[in-house]
Amino acid sequence: MQVHPEIKFHDVERSLWVETYIGERVQRLERFAEGITSCHVTLTQEQASHTKGNRYSVMVEVRLPPNHDLAVRKMKDIRDMPAQLPALINLAFGAIERQLKKTAALRRSEEKARADGEQPHGMVEKLFAEGYGFIRTVDGDRQYYFHRNSVLHDDFERLAVGTEVRFSAEEGDKGPQASSVQIVSKPGAREESPAA
Repeated sequence: MQVHPEIKFHDVERSLWVETYIGERVQRLERFAEGITSCHVTLTQEQASHTKGNRYSVMVEVRLPPNHDLAVRKMKDIRDMPAQLPALINLAFGAIERQLKKTAALRRSEEKARADGEQPHGMVEKLFAEGYGFIRTVDGDRQYYFHRNSVLHDDFERLAVGTEVRFSAEEGDKGPQASSVQIVSKPGAREESPAA
């Protein structure tokens, strides 16, 4: 880890064994996702109950750049703190480890798509004589604005509603926009069958 964990105790007696145990669990987090920049662990004794013993919570917060802040909070009634607190810590760290695995898998798939050079593709949905139009992705999720200058090989005049295109997606001033628009196939185009 790039940063030492910050451990806070709220109405819980600070002890070396708890700090050591949490430190060991924090060091294991790097196995699930690289690049963790901060980790905060908070142990809290909640409102006491006369019948169930003391209620404790463990909250684990992890920052994984560029934009992932993960947090988990687990609670449990504990009568024998030295014997039962490690189980509660394990619950919290088990949950944050699962979140880190999912986040790391998502990051890997995004990086793979970029490395493979996969470009989004869609169909021209609207076309305007003034020199612009809109592309709808194949899955129908997003619509992208494009300008005639964004169409490769000066092919704007060859476009029609329904033309399949590939493009580079960008975030423009007024929303999603397409650049490097390239025709894949014209609407109604079919492969010619060879003459027999």
